[in-house]
Formats: sequence, structure tokens, C-alpha cells
Amino acid sequence: MAYRVIAIDGPAGSGKSTVARAVADRLGLEYLDTGAMYRGVAFAVLQRGVDPTDVAAVADVARSVTLEVTRSACIVDGEDASAAIRGAEVTTAVTAVAANPEVRVEMVARQRSWVVERGGGVMEGRDIGSVVFPEAELKVHLIASPEVRAQRRAAETPGLDVVAVAADIRRRDVADSSRAASPLVEASGAEVIDTSDLAIPEIVDAIVGLLS
Repeated sequence: MAYRVIAIDGPAGSGKSTVARAVADRLGLEYLDTGAMYRGVAFAVLQRGVDPTDVAAVADVARSVTLEVTRSACIVDGEDASAAIRGAEVTTAVTAVAANPEVRVEMVARQRSWVVERGGGVMEGRDIGSVVFPEAELKVHLIASPEVRAQRRAAETPGLDVVAVAADIRRRDVADSSRAASPLVEASGAEVIDTSDLAIPEIVDAIVGLLS
């Protein structure tokens, strides 16, 4: 592969975002949260009054939306949607949006272009190693117990109920793993790391160690 790509996949709450940022810092590479891209599309869908289950209309939004995802922000059609894309409304809508095959085709194309423009990067999501960059230099699949994942998600937003978060995670797991387009799977050749009992620096050390 001409570009240095580190692919970090895994279910919600497995630690992908925090770990991927830290790995990118350690390696001096750019970082992309691909999940934020799908949430950005879902935000645009809602803003435009489109039904998230309307396959054709949602696909049109995905192809026309202006998305800028950075480490600290998600700009959608010129609007800072960084907080909104993590809200309950977008979280509910993104499942249908992310399952849309045409949306995934568009986002995968944008993700590959992102890598080309930057000469590589650390990418995290649910299909980076299996679909977007199956020939990545390193593919990692992070897992964690459902209880730990729910606690992590709840801790990110004070006031969230852990039981409710756990129920939403189970819903997302089923949807992500069973969708026809780019389901959440352990990519061939991926290194599986259980993050349940590991601190972030330990996980980063393990991933960087796999490169040497």
C-alpha cells in the first residue's frame, strides 16, 4: 500500500476514538473518526426534513452534503454540529442512515480520498479494516464487555443513565452486525484487543508494539 493506514475497528464504547487519537499522536499521523461522518450525514438528513429510512432521499443527502470532520469538530453544510451529532435524535437516526448502502459507498469514497490527501492516517470505525482499507498496514479490532462499554459511554455525557446506554449499545450492536452493507465484523488478519481491563496507554502501547 502506498499510504500508511492504521485501521481501528470495534463496537460502540470499545475505546476506538480515544485510542485512535492517541495512536495517531504517537505515530505522528492524522486521525479520522469515520463514525462522525455518518452522524454528520444523519444530522443533515434531519436538518433537511428527510425521513432517515427513505433510502433514495438519504443517499442524495450523503452525496450532496458538505462534511468537514476534524479532531475537535464536525462541520455539516457550514454549521458546527459537533455537539448535535452526539445527541439522542442523531443517535437514533444514524442507525438507518449508516445501513444505507449508497451512503456507505459515498462515505467510503470520501474516507479513501482523505487518506490520499494526507498520505495516510489512523482511521477508526466499524468497517475500516474489512471494507475501506483491507490492506491497511495494521488492522486492530477492539472489544470490551458490554458493562464496561456502557459505563464509558455514560461517563462521556454526565446525566446519562447507564442502563439506558447499555440498551442502546445492544441495539447498535445488533444493527451494526446484521446490516447488509459493510456490517461490523472482525476483519481478516485483524489483531483483537480486549480493552475491558486496560488503561488507554496500555492499549496504545500494545497497538504500536504490533508495528515493530
